[in-house]
Amino acid sequence: MSQAPTDEGAKPAEPAQAPFVLIVSGLSGSGKSVALKTLEDLDYYCVDNLPIELLPDFIRSLMREDVLPQKVAVGIDVRNRHSDLSRLSLWRAAVGRLGLDAKLVFFDSEDAVLLRRYSDTRRRHPLSHTGLSLPEAIARERQVTQPLRLEADLVIDTSQLNVHQLRRRVVGEFAFDSRDAPSLLFESFAYRRGVPADADFVFDARVLPNPHWQPELRPLTGRDAPVREYLEAQDDVQRYVQQVSEFLDTWLPRLRGETRSYVTVAFGCTGGKHRSVFLTERLAEHARTQGWDQVATFHRELD
Repeated sequence: MSQAPTDEGAKPAEPAQAPFVLIVSGLSGSGKSVALKTLEDLDYYCVDNLPIELLPDFIRSLMREDVLPQKVAVGIDVRNRHSDLSRLSLWRAAVGRLGLDAKLVFFDSEDAVLLRRYSDTRRRHPLSHTGLSLPEAIARERQVTQPLRLEADLVIDTSQLNVHQLRRRVVGEFAFDSRDAPSLLFESFAYRRGVPADADFVFDARVLPNPHWQPELRPLTGRDAPVREYLEAQDDVQRYVQQVSEFLDTWLPRLRGETRSYVTVAFGCTGGKHRSVFLTERLAEHARTQGWDQVATFHRELD
């Protein structure tokens, strides 16, 4: 049996330097792995499947590093068979006594959806080793993780979310510091797959020259230098960027007093691969030069 957590000899971190610790948990098949990968893309220092009793020691080890990560995400779930998940509140409190803000997010999903996902992927459930059928394993996991769900600061139900929608939800929730709202999310998309439902501003890039028709550029994306160079050489693209930049510079500052966590600016083109991606990256960089500290990008058809 694990000992109660103690913090003897630990020196609390200065609040201004203490990282934000996000504990990621939930049901197997609910999207935790996708969430952790997305958090890693958002510059979180990520560790998966950490035994909960090691959580305070892990944080102490980070505090001793010369370069302390400011955003840390730790995956904790039933895959570690010897951890008592009901004791997470104790270890979480120990992290808090080190001077860090530890939040818990729990990913959930309906049983029927979990059954379908396991059927589609043909993966084994972590509790299947005990001889349980898949429905029994899901029911057992739900029972074991119930204390975490009740303690969670945020519960995200992924039953109706695909991978792209889940990634976007994670970006919206965790890319920004909510104390400095609103922050900006620049997103690219393909019109043939629909306009993002919660975009605040939508700009149509289909009027611009399309790199798709250049054979050497077709397999690339708007992130690649040859595509950027091609588009930047087009007068219409330069005029488009200038006019959209002026529009955003005029109206985005008006939203600083709004009670919202982030504002989404979306760019769409036919395939969501070249023009919209280029504009998303270009206008996001422009926003940073205009003093917006928290700016993230999301490419729906690529990410």
